[in-house]
Amino acid sequence: MDLNDSELRRYARQLILPEVGREGQKKIRAASVLCVGAGGLGSPLALYLAAAGIGRLGILDFDTVDLSNLHRQVLHGTEDVGRAKTESARDALARLNPEVEVVVHTTRLTRDNALELLRAYDVIADGTDNFPTRYLVNDACVLLGKPNVYGSVFRFEGQASLFAPHLGGPCYRCLYPEPPPPGSVPGCAEGGVLGVLPGIIGLIQATETLKLILGRGTSLLNRLLLFNALDMTFRELKIRRDPACPLCGSNPTITALMDYNQFCGLPTSQSPSAVHPDEVSVQELKRALDNPAPGIHVLDVREPDEYQIARIPGAQLLPLSQLGQRWSELNPDQSYYLYCKSGVRSLRAVQFLRRLGFHQLKSVRGGIDAWSREVDPSVPQY
Repeated sequence: MDLNDSELRRYARQLILPEVGREGQKKIRAASVLCVGAGGLGSPLALYLAAAGIGRLGILDFDTVDLSNLHRQVLHGTEDVGRAKTESARDALARLNPEVEVVVHTTRLTRDNALELLRAYDVIADGTDNFPTRYLVNDACVLLGKPNVYGSVFRFEGQASLFAPHLGGPCYRCLYPEPPPPGSVPGCAEGGVLGVLPGIIGLIQATETLKLILGRGTSLLNRLLLFNALDMTFRELKIRRDPACPLCGSNPTITALMDYNQFCGLPTSQSPSAVHPDEVSVQELKRALDNPAPGIHVLDVREPDEYQIARIPGAQLLPLSQLGQRWSELNPDQSYYLYCKSGVRSLRAVQFLRRLGFHQLKSVRGGIDAWSREVDPSVPQY
């Protein structure tokens, strides 16, 4: 079916590009793309793909909008706080381009539903922010023969690529065969991210998606694009399909989806509430502080900038990043409760100090976030 008058006007500046034209715009209209995640990367992805006229745009996310999302997740507004991200995204995209069919999937992507959900789309755009889901998306794309337009961000740096073994390129496992140890790579909530950075990487993903649909230009297949916002530099690494890759190699051993939490060393779906033996609750910390007889000392292992935003009264600041050089300032015979923002870094600090002979250590589960929610609401959340 040819383009109607409304489409000709809406996409006029795109249509006059020889590389697009009427036939290219009809390809865009006939295409379907699934954005996995409606957050920092998914926001520019979805907005610009909808603006470009993608025929069917899927939005998959299970989370709700939080005020802390809004500096980078531009699909959502202040009035959307508390709403499902899929609902907020659907409304924003409808305002932008009502001619695009927006399909929302308000669910968590799992090994039980991934193949069914991804099968219905031509291109998968990965806007996830955690390793289990990233490996899940990759594996499902390879098993289905779907292109995986990849992006990730952290602090001031981002990367993007196109993973598509069926097109002659590598998969995500060719680049990262094994996930990092649990807690070794903090997420945005722990490490932070410059708000504009996901916009840059998400737009690169959107560009790669449109080029893939049009069959134009040179894609990021076999290339990993690295961006540093502080230096304003782009670098490129050549990457190749690994013949020994267990998923897309010559003799694959991965032929079905797996338990990705277990693969990444996280609690499995069968034990989501497992409590680490080195952890205590914020209520236990409160009782220890209210009863100073045992002589508990509280260590804050966050960074100084975080300490200035919010702190637990009486805590000593000793950032995890400095612990390797300053651990000798601590007394191995002293009892310490360690906390960070959410409990990830403090648990790593406890494990590090235990290897050095410290025994009376506990990490505060949930960190200062849990303290603010459950003990002292006057402590700011960030």
